[in-house]
Amino acid sequence: MDLVIASTNLHKIRELREMLKTIRGFSFDILSLRNFPDYEPAPEEGTSLQEICIIKAENAAKALQKWVLADDSALFVPAIGGDPGIHSRRYAGEDATDMENRKKLLTAMQGLGEEKRQAYYECCLALAGPNGLKKSATGICEGFILTEERGRGGFGYDALFSKHEYDKSFAEIDENTK
Repeated sequence: MDLVIASTNLHKIRELREMLKTIRGFSFDILSLRNFPDYEPAPEEGTSLQEICIIKAENAAKALQKWVLADDSALFVPAIGGDPGIHSRRYAGEDATDMENRKKLLTAMQGLGEEKRQAYYECCLALAGPNGLKKSATGICEGFILTEERGRGGFGYDALFSKHEYDKSFAEIDENTK
């Protein structure tokens, strides 16, 4: 049986594949949207991360007639109105790179003291089959935004985010810990 990861982002696909491999008894062939070049994703029109993730999973599952795991994550910084929020991927513009998004975030936070640098990642996973949504779950990881990038691993905002219990950015910690 196939399980499609509802993404074309190579970093996300790799992370999810690695996580899924650790599940005992997992016997799905793991594909991604890269295996379906003619598939047209639904527009991201939801108002919450969970809503966007569910739309992504249900749309792909129905169109592809396969089981689909969708994931969506976003970085929220309360001191700047919750930005980048659900628009994290395109914070600096529709075709912005990760580096452009990080630069915009650092500029928006210039001059903010340590107490205003609090942030959190929110992640939602949704599992859907051809007949609709089966399960969704959301989790939060609290931390803070560094004043400069640290580390070479990860992607997105990982080089700027540090979880409270660590003295490293997400780009500096190993994948299993992350």
